[in-house]
Amino acid sequence: MFKRRNFGKIHKSKFLHQTMSVNSIRFLQGYEDNLHEHWTEYSESFKRFRQSRFNARRLRKRVVFKHGDCNVVQGNVAKRRRKYLQDIFTTLVDAQWRWTLLVFAMNFLLSWLTFAIVWWLIVFTHGDLSEEHLNGTIPWTPCVTNIRGFTSAFLYSIETQHTIGYGGRVITEECPEAIFVMCIQSIAGVMIQAFMVGVVFAKLSRPKKRTQTLLFSRNAVINHRDGVPCLMFRVGDMRKSHIIEAHVRAQLIRHKVTKEGEHLPFFQTELKVGGDGEEEKIFFIWPTTIVHKIDSKSPLYNMSANNLLRERFEIVVILEGVIESTGMTTQARSSYLPSEILWGHRFQSLITFKKDSGEYEVDYALFNDTIEVDTPLCSARELDERRAMYSNEGLGQSRMNGIFPSVRTHSSDTLYSMDSLSIDDGHIEMKVPCPIPVTITAPEETVPLTNGKLKNNSNVSPV
Repeated sequence: MFKRRNFGKIHKSKFLHQTMSVNSIRFLQGYEDNLHEHWTEYSESFKRFRQSRFNARRLRKRVVFKHGDCNVVQGNVAKRRRKYLQDIFTTLVDAQWRWTLLVFAMNFLLSWLTFAIVWWLIVFTHGDLSEEHLNGTIPWTPCVTNIRGFTSAFLYSIETQHTIGYGGRVITEECPEAIFVMCIQSIAGVMIQAFMVGVVFAKLSRPKKRTQTLLFSRNAVINHRDGVPCLMFRVGDMRKSHIIEAHVRAQLIRHKVTKEGEHLPFFQTELKVGGDGEEEKIFFIWPTTIVHKIDSKSPLYNMSANNLLRERFEIVVILEGVIESTGMTTQARSSYLPSEILWGHRFQSLITFKKDSGEYEVDYALFNDTIEVDTPLCSARELDERRAMYSNEGLGQSRMNGIFPSVRTHSSDTLYSMDSLSIDDGHIEMKVPCPIPVTITAPEETVPLTNGKLKNNSNVSPV
């Protein structure tokens, strides 16, 4: 009995333990699922917050997007619609395709309907739609034959405007007003066709689509070229047809305060750019690195690597040229923010010569690739000041030390020849003096010079 009770207690305790374990596992699984659900919801909301914040920041900071569109909205323009309608051709060319095609179709439909109503009124007032005239019971000459209602008038309007002329409906000499309307509709149809064809052709041949094959590098870089700090970015063209008379411009947009205290939030400064940093025109047959030399005339002269992280500006780059295949002028734009400028980087070479084909190959997979190079972190001004300081110190030391003292006798000139300090781009180099063996002829005896010392100094006096 005791054993049974103990066995029952033990069995009951095991059952409770298993039940508690199962409940604990279920509780933990439910808690884990609930935690995972909350974490997923939190991560999605945080992602949406980051995305909205990034979009707001991008829309707020960037003036020109990377693909070239300007982040500018025209607001509070007086009589905007009236001015747009006055220049209806440009409005239709700039409009989206769905609106252009809608206007294209509506122009023809409205013109057909308008003249169909006019033709119906002419035949109705003339009495051509009466029963006896339609049945031909009495002799009658209509204005237009075979018009029996508005549908026939609409078909005749289309045939007249587009000079189809099926032959079923023909105008007669009975109604002069009908002849006049026919002339007016023919002229109006030609004008509508010419206008709409011009709009569609201008929209199709716009050079704006050509800019999609013109490339700008994702980042700009700053490094030294020939000892001069330079801002560089890369441009390229994917098509075989080249851009003629291609030239590049760059504008620096940032805040400026004038001497009078006026705040100019979006002041534009021209940056002198080109293939070599001087000439803006480039021979654009392959990707080219555009260079801006950061010298004393550059607005980036005082900018260091540390200041680059705190500066707020935008560099807008513009590539213009004539399309070789169409002869139209095109313009491609892009921009670089301070976060998109890499200090101490250089673009990787992407042009190779293939010996088997005898052609130059451009690898556009390396178009945005850069490599790190040693570049001073100071600004161009600080670098020039340090070079000037080292140069002045070197010249002062050279003047203090001078050249080796020249030694003369009654019949001798300078005995030692030595180059002074050589200063090249702030680097001081001291050349080792080279003694020149000289034989000095004195009145009494010949005194040879050995290792810069005279054997007999009786007749030698230093100058």
